[in-house]
Amino acid sequence: MSRSRSLVLTLVAAVVAALGAVWVAMPAFAAGVSASFVKTADWGAGWEGKYTITNGGGSTVDGWSVAFDLPAGTTLGSYWDALLTSSGQRHTFTNRSWNGSIAPGASVSFGFLGAGPGSPANCRLNGASCGGDTPPTTPPPTTPPPTTPPPTTPPPTTPPPTTPPPTTPPPTTGLPKHILTGYWHNFDNPAVELRLRDVPAEYDVVAVAFADATATPGAVGFAVDPGLSAALGGYTDADFSADVRTLQARGKKVIISVGGETGRVAVNDAASAAAFSDSVHALIQRYGFDGVDIDLENGLNPTYMGQALRSLRARVGAGLIIAMAPQTIDMQSPGGSYFKLALDIRDILTVVNTQFYNSGAMLGCDRNAAYPQGTVNFIVALACIQLEAGLRPDQVGLGLPAGTGAAGGGVVAPAVVNAALDCLARGTNCGSFRPPRTYPGIRGAMTWSVNWDVTNGNGFARTVAPHLDTLP
Repeated sequence: MSRSRSLVLTLVAAVVAALGAVWVAMPAFAAGVSASFVKTADWGAGWEGKYTITNGGGSTVDGWSVAFDLPAGTTLGSYWDALLTSSGQRHTFTNRSWNGSIAPGASVSFGFLGAGPGSPANCRLNGASCGGDTPPTTPPPTTPPPTTPPPTTPPPTTPPPTTPPPTTPPPTTGLPKHILTGYWHNFDNPAVELRLRDVPAEYDVVAVAFADATATPGAVGFAVDPGLSAALGGYTDADFSADVRTLQARGKKVIISVGGETGRVAVNDAASAAAFSDSVHALIQRYGFDGVDIDLENGLNPTYMGQALRSLRARVGAGLIIAMAPQTIDMQSPGGSYFKLALDIRDILTVVNTQFYNSGAMLGCDRNAAYPQGTVNFIVALACIQLEAGLRPDQVGLGLPAGTGAAGGGVVAPAVVNAALDCLARGTNCGSFRPPRTYPGIRGAMTWSVNWDVTNGNGFARTVAPHLDTLP
């Protein structure tokens, strides 16, 4: 989520994930530190790659760097769990702060997207050979790229997977079956400023944006923004706390959102996980929040964030709302860190409101075509990935911007959001893409933001909220 008027994010158009590995380059020296590569998906024009660094030695590795060449005509797109520098066709990935240490016998991995027919070559791990630089002598078992361009729309139906999505009942949070979530600005920007108590009644959950990092790693803090206070003619922490109680008296839930586009909260070890849990718990006690929303757009460590959230849940109890607002790219593959976090804590997770905007075109769960953002197809096909990869329908929400000014791309009419909800819940009002099954329990919708919706005439809330009440 952005605090500015325009959220212009450039993401790669064709993205991840068909099932099955394509080929593996085995390390040349099993006794030492090695790096192996696998294409985990290949759809002709593009592919998803993964490097695994394995410590076969007797001492801990402290930091790693994997460098390789890609042939002309092959380019890199999005990547995760590593940092990247490039010089021409030479690309170097280095560890993040939380995955640089590799104990003897352990391994870490990172992934990325490629476009074009090539594969990594001339791999070097910390300056030495990675092993397995030479491709196998037999061709990899890939399906040859199609000789004609891929279809722009998938077949009208997609065969259902053999295993249905999970149906375990959700935790008790006191929320309606279908909910509308909206973000409230704790800052002053071109959208209209609002006191928290003036949030329109259509919203079931109000996410306060944002809690920010403090000087203590992992810890977050919150106070009413001075600029907002001035714009409202004086709005204090005491006023805000009273407004939280006012909304709760109306049957609403108020949660604190952590991060945002410029947020730099880092939970990368046990100490920072404890600091995160302690600080969010303190905010809950001080202001009366009903839960926490994870909106970290600059990477996260699923292991330690999961640890922090479980610690917080143990302290607050089963009524704690745990929401997430990942970017679209973060929920393309279950192997990605954000998706992994959602799956790891799904027993205590309330809802994932993916930001289905500022994305460009992306592949849906059918992997047949790249769907353009701002369409029913895009929303449904990408939500389908989460619904078929292990999240319950009640844990999946559709995040869309509230009209002009709220996003750099992917703005849709509220009627498009309703059509996507109908397609997922009932199998009606679909575009050319139809999901393999219906999901009557789909949780609802989210918008960035309440302030932008009010600025634009409340069209999002007044159109989507009543429609949620009609869903099964």
